[in-house]
Amino acid sequence: MIDVHHVKERSVHCLIGTVSDTRTVDTDKSGKLIRELLEKTNHECVNHVIVPDEVDEIERLIQQGIKNEQVEAILLTGGTGISVRDVTIEVVEKNIEKEIPGFGEIFRMLSYTEDIGSAAIMSRAIAGVKNRKVVFAMPGSSGAVKLAMNKLILPEISHIIHELHKDIE
Repeated sequence: MIDVHHVKERSVHCLIGTVSDTRTVDTDKSGKLIRELLEKTNHECVNHVIVPDEVDEIERLIQQGIKNEQVEAILLTGGTGISVRDVTIEVVEKNIEKEIPGFGEIFRMLSYTEDIGSAAIMSRAIAGVKNRKVVFAMPGSSGAVKLAMNKLILPEISHIIHELHKDIE
């Protein structure tokens, strides 16, 4: 068993994707927050893209990240609710090989206890891996992004990338 405290912290190269029919570069608070938090913790943003809540657009974004040799992690925000237009979770599910169920489970637990109470039952979040890359999908609110990034993603992202590459290092 690996001692997680001995995994070397390293910079991870990330693609940020905001899924929204209404956000623009100027109004994308959650995408900007992801970028700020990544840079503050010495990770890199390879690209930041805004796509509409359309299956084909989200899928294209994920596939571009998976095919881009520079990208190690794809961080998505938005399109995770329960309305008809919210399809991010379903697209991510179709485009990963292995789910990391603890991400969504713990995110909802933290959302319930620290943030939104019983409304957490509607909070959808997912993570998984494909081709040695990790994909995270978080809700679009800046509060949800801050919670997911600070409590779950940033503390583990270097460790996840280490695990995905340990047999070839």
